[in-house]
Amino acid sequence: MPRGFAVWTLASLVTEESITMYDHRKLGRELGLFDSDPLIGAGLPYWLPAGAAIRQALERYIVDVERRAGYQQVYSPVLGKRELYEISGHWSKYSEDMYPPMDIGGEEVVLRPSLCPHHALMFRSRAHSYRELPLRMSELGGQYRSELSGVLGGLTRVRAMQLNDGHIFCMLEQVADEALAALELIKQAHRDLGISASGYVLSLPSEDARLGDASSKYVGDAESWALAADLLRDVLDKAGLPYSEELGEAAFYGPKIDIQVEDSAGRESTLSTIQIDFHQPAAFGLEYIGADGNKHRPVMVHRAIVGSIERAVAHLIEVHGGAFPAWLAPVQLVVLPISDAEEDAAAGVLRQALDVGLRAEIAYADEGSLGARIRENRLVPHQAVIGAREAAAGEIALRNRTGDRHPSAPASAVLNNLAAQSDPLRN
Repeated sequence: MPRGFAVWTLASLVTEESITMYDHRKLGRELGLFDSDPLIGAGLPYWLPAGAAIRQALERYIVDVERRAGYQQVYSPVLGKRELYEISGHWSKYSEDMYPPMDIGGEEVVLRPSLCPHHALMFRSRAHSYRELPLRMSELGGQYRSELSGVLGGLTRVRAMQLNDGHIFCMLEQVADEALAALELIKQAHRDLGISASGYVLSLPSEDARLGDASSKYVGDAESWALAADLLRDVLDKAGLPYSEELGEAAFYGPKIDIQVEDSAGRESTLSTIQIDFHQPAAFGLEYIGADGNKHRPVMVHRAIVGSIERAVAHLIEVHGGAFPAWLAPVQLVVLPISDAEEDAAAGVLRQALDVGLRAEIAYADEGSLGARIRENRLVPHQAVIGAREAAAGEIALRNRTGDRHPSAPASAVLNNLAAQSDPLRN
C-alpha cells in the first residue's frame, strides 16, 4: 500500500473503549478509506487504496456466497435507452430520481436507476423451460440516482452506487421458497459481516394507492399487489421474524421486505431488500414453457443481500470502528522486523504473505520502536514479529490484535494458516 494513503492504522483514531459505533463520514476519511472532491461532485465519493481493499474483499465474498447459492453472475451496461425505462415503468413512476436523457446519435440514452430492466431483457433473450426455473441472476453493477444535495452524506446516500442486485425468475409456486431462501442468504451475510438488523419492515403501498389507475404512483393491479404482500408475510412468518408494516414505502412495482440497520446517530436505513414483482415480467413479455407445453409468465423476485456496496461499507465502518474482521481488513498482516538487520527476512515474509493471498505490508524499524509500531498498527488483525532468531530460522512470532501471542513458528505454515482463516465461508 502506498505510504501516502496508509493512514488507517493510526492508533489515536480508535481505542478499545470507543469502537462501538462511529460516524463513518469522519472515521472513514481519517482511516484513509474514502474521500470526495468538489471537482468530482457531491454524492460521488472515491475509494482510496485501503477502502478499495475492503470493497474488493466484500465483493469477492458476495460473489462467492451467491455462486454457492446457485446464482449466475452477469454484467450489463450502465446505460439504457429511454424506451427501456418507459416499458419498465421507471420513466413514468420514478423519473424524478433519474438523470435526464442524453442525446447520442439521435437516441435518448439514460443512466440506469436500477438493474432489473436489463436482467429482464437478458431473460427474454433466450427461450426457457420450466425445468430451468428458478433461474437466479445476480450482478454487482452500477446504478445512478439524481439525489438532492441536501440528503447526500458520506457513503450512505450517494448519486452513483455499486449495487449487489439479483433477480430470480421463477414459477408462482416457487416464489415463497425463493424469497425465504433469499432472506436466509441475507441473514448469513449479516452474520459473516458482524451486522445486526435493527428491524424488518414489510413495505406496502399507501392507503390512497389507487392500484390499477393510470394516475397512481404504483403500477399493476390490486390483486397482484395483494398476492405479493401475502407471499412476503408468509416468508416473514415462516422465518419467525418480528416485523412492522409500513404504508407508502413499497417500490412502484411491488411490496418489499426491508431489512433495517441503525447508524451511529440511531437513524434507520434499509440495507437489504426482497421484492416480489408481477409487473415487469408482464411489461417485458417474459415467458417460459411449462410442463403442459404452454407459455406461462414467470414471477420476478428482486433481492439485494447487502444493498449498495457504499452503504454496506459505511455501516461496517461504524459497526467495527476500524477493527474490521480479519478477512475484511484493508491490511491483514503487518510484518515487524525488530531492527534493520531483519529487513531482508521481513521482505521475504511479505512476499510469501502476498503469494498466499494476504493483504500485508512492512512497518520498518526506522519508523519507531517495536512497541510504538505495534501500537501504531493495533487495528491490523495480525502482526508478525521478526528478530534475529526468527530471521535465521525462517520463522515469525505472531501477535494478534486481541493481544494473544504465539510462539515462533515456520513462516510458511503460519501464513498458510492465516490465509485459510481469511476465508469467511470456511469458518
